[in-house]
Amino acid sequence: MENLVEFVTQHAHLAHWFIFGGALLAGMSLPVSIDVLMIIGAVLAATIIPEHTAILFSSLLLGTYFSAWIAYWIGRKLGPRLLKWRFFRKLLDEKKLERVRSFYEKYGLLTLIVGRFIPFGVRNALFMSTGMSQLSFRKFILRDALACTIWCATMFSAFYFLGQNYQVLFGYVKTFNLLIFTLFGLATIGVIWYKRRKKTIHA
Repeated sequence: MENLVEFVTQHAHLAHWFIFGGALLAGMSLPVSIDVLMIIGAVLAATIIPEHTAILFSSLLLGTYFSAWIAYWIGRKLGPRLLKWRFFRKLLDEKKLERVRSFYEKYGLLTLIVGRFIPFGVRNALFMSTGMSQLSFRKFILRDALACTIWCATMFSAFYFLGQNYQVLFGYVKTFNLLIFTLFGLATIGVIWYKRRKKTIHA
């Protein structure tokens, strides 16, 4: 992922293509993090190429949306065969599948909205298990269109704000670190003084 970050930053004017392609690869469960792509896109928009903000957001929105389609159809077409692979057995064990299935049938849209905000493979597991459960693709893409838009808009706005204000935030971090260091120093001096005083009293 570090190489991807460096590559995208060096080719910022083409970043939207890399982000879109990376998001599609993530749908295939390849080791590409959609969350990292989101951070890269938003920070680039806020700092290096603000004139490309709209296209960067669009590439993230469409990339993450179509990524879910890929994961859904992998689950639907390959189904149980995926479970023969150790990686997918961990990602899509029977208990997790049943839990996702029951949640999706009961809460539908809410399941997708919440699932969109959970990283570390949970997102893809949700999409694949939805496909494996043979749940309606039409309902899935209509519901996920809203869920994906909510997630994208929220995360992009948050990281865009952080990117725009990184100098201010860095100043706060430095102040916070100085405060922590000062408190730690005072606490250390206080403990040493207390121990010496205790020894003097008992001497």
